[in-house]
Amino acid sequence: MNTAKIFGAVKNVGFISTRLAGTDGVSLETFKWVTVFEEAGVNCFYFAGELDRDPSKSYLVEEAHFQHPEIAEINTNCYDHSARGREVTRQIQRLKRHLKDHLYNFLQRFNIDLIVPQNALTIPINIPLGLAITEVIAETDIPTIAHHHDFYWERDRFMHSGIQDYLKMAFPPNLPSMDHIVINTFADEQLSLRCGLSAHVMPNIMDFENPPPPTDEYTSDVRAALGIEEDELFILQPTRVVARKGIEHAIELVHRLGMKAKLVISHASGDEGYDYELRLKEYSKIMGVNTVFVSDIINEKRGTTSDGRKIYTLDDVYPHADLVTYPSTIEGFGNAFLEAVYFKRPVVVNRYSIYEKDIKPKGFSVIELNGYVTQEAVEATKKILKDSQLCRQMVEHNYQVALKHFSFSILRRNLKTYLAERCEMG
Repeated sequence: MNTAKIFGAVKNVGFISTRLAGTDGVSLETFKWVTVFEEAGVNCFYFAGELDRDPSKSYLVEEAHFQHPEIAEINTNCYDHSARGREVTRQIQRLKRHLKDHLYNFLQRFNIDLIVPQNALTIPINIPLGLAITEVIAETDIPTIAHHHDFYWERDRFMHSGIQDYLKMAFPPNLPSMDHIVINTFADEQLSLRCGLSAHVMPNIMDFENPPPPTDEYTSDVRAALGIEEDELFILQPTRVVARKGIEHAIELVHRLGMKAKLVISHASGDEGYDYELRLKEYSKIMGVNTVFVSDIINEKRGTTSDGRKIYTLDDVYPHADLVTYPSTIEGFGNAFLEAVYFKRPVVVNRYSIYEKDIKPKGFSVIELNGYVTQEAVEATKKILKDSQLCRQMVEHNYQVALKHFSFSILRRNLKTYLAERCEMG
């Protein structure tokens, strides 16, 4: 049975999350799924507290956002407390009923026949929304693919709370019409051990079947805009500034290369504070590394800053980098790794656990760190930067590996299997 015929059993898919907008990992992966569904002629619709999709296909409910004042208040009152208090329970239940009413309206308005909660039943940053989705599924028996990115037990913040009953009920729920998809094998193992639930492992993907377009005139001045001189190496750290990204290793590596180079960090610290950023600036001075933070001119869309400077996307910047550093200590999967491979850049990667188990065995050729910078890694990096032919062989090999294991075809095959099973059950 071909893909189109199987996808034909599903006409309208509803994606549900706290936020479906911008360049966060959940939103990016969601819109990759949307691409695959829409290629097969399936209509996609969206329910969230923040949306940047077509308004005619969107259902916006402010209380669905994790930053809504009432939701933030609930989180403050629930976490780091062993009891939540009766008034907090009443508040949660009131918002749950409000969100349930909107979810039913969403299903009816767009005639949804399959829902895909995106991390909304995984990490409890909007408790009423998770409860509302769970009850709607239980009451309607609607076919559901719950796509899980990071579970509450992976975050220290959520391990001590006054909502253990809600966590067991809805994060994630155990319902007969629901299938679970996780992004790595560790999550699959933990979901089974903690909840008695089986899952399909679906890694994060990129459209390797369609290589990136050539650079255009708009990006011709990227290196100049970043302050990179003609004889200077452009080393890109394409992540937020948070401690688990291990950026101090990138700084040490650049220092030990002994080559004229600039380390460019693409994203800001965000909502996790600025202490780590200050630490990196101090460390860069100590190590004599020219490190720049450029989140003011890298955004999800091209544009202009308030003082007239051009804004570039990360996709605009990747092709101009000589090397990508990705020394993370913890990652749910590794989108930046795949992006570097997609844009055919050599990569320095720390051997974080998911990389070791789910990415490395596929056969990528990269420069590896194992928790710290070694002389071997320094010499390997120098060799790649100085030998253009060797570098080209490395990146072309990596692209072919990713095409085989992390392309859209992998998602098509998984969705085809899921929907075929649902058709047989139906």
